[in-house]
Amino acid sequence: MNEIQPWKQESVILNSKLIIDNFQHWMGKPLLEITGTPEEMAKALFEAPHPVFCHGTEADPIYNYGNRKAMELWEVSWEELTQMPSRYSAPPMDQEERLQLLKTVTENGYIKQGKGIRISRTGQRFLISDFIVWNLFGDRENYCGQAATFSQWEKID
Repeated sequence: MNEIQPWKQESVILNSKLIIDNFQHWMGKPLLEITGTPEEMAKALFEAPHPVFCHGTEADPIYNYGNRKAMELWEVSWEELTQMPSRYSAPPMDQEERLQLLKTVTENGYIKQGKGIRISRTGQRFLISDFIVWNLFGDRENYCGQAATFSQWEKID
């Protein structure tokens, strides 16, 4: 079986570093307790036990990263995820709340929020808790998008 290994791609290694470094910047603590080469760190982020994902700066932002746990919850492949507008992660009735949350992150740098409803590609809804969303900045403070993670989730019927 050919297992997907996106952490070996140079763009994913760079994106993983961006996610890890910016989390440290905004939260003042590491996203994960990981060390090693950039590829080893990218693999550890991809295999993390909680979802981690990010989108770019497009007018309708597209996911450009999601670790294995995020792909499992969203019920998508790497190819599907990296072509998916991030707005599809929330049910239509929760879109306005999601947009307001992202606007707050853009203005403040990050947000720690309590709970929210998200939806997979197949329509499975789940309640997420303890989520954090943060801005991503690259070299010379250029804005690169936003990343998110959460530590708790449960399916909703």
